[in-house]
Amino acid sequence: MLRRMARRAQGDAHGDPLDAAQERRVRAVLALGGVPQADLPDGVQQVRLRLLERAAKGYEAPRDVSAWAAVVASNLAMDWHRAKRRQERLGERLASLRQHEHPSGEDTSVLSLAVARGLDELPDAQRQVVVLRFYADLPVRSIAQELGVPEGTVKSRLHTAVRALRARLHEDEVV
Repeated sequence: MLRRMARRAQGDAHGDPLDAAQERRVRAVLALGGVPQADLPDGVQQVRLRLLERAAKGYEAPRDVSAWAAVVASNLAMDWHRAKRRQERLGERLASLRQHEHPSGEDTSVLSLAVARGLDELPDAQRQVVVLRFYADLPVRSIAQELGVPEGTVKSRLHTAVRALRARLHEDEVV
């Protein structure tokens, strides 16, 4: 019995941790959760990945892989909606900034280009935290948890990156 459960958690002979019925169920949960058809394959892959990560960490296999996968799919659907709302809010904020602070489209283009160049010049770790904090609108605590680093490290990288970006913008005489 234990071997059968472990085998189901690790997958079939092809290495797939989800059988066909479990995959259909995951797709259905994602679709019913409002995830667009085009994003369903990514959602299914995320469920597979989480099951494989669970096994790689040495955790015991779920008692009912199908039920576990459905719960994970449901959580992914909620995450998809949160991310969509976050993007919409970010878009609204950027639009209001453009209207109030930069009436000229040319000014906005120059600033955007300068920021993009500045981001390209940052080390990968600094660019990553800037994008997650200011573009993905994630709090420092979440960034630290997702990257597996202390919050102080995230704050330090943000501080250094923002200082470098500010210097770049002054250097280019954009601000």
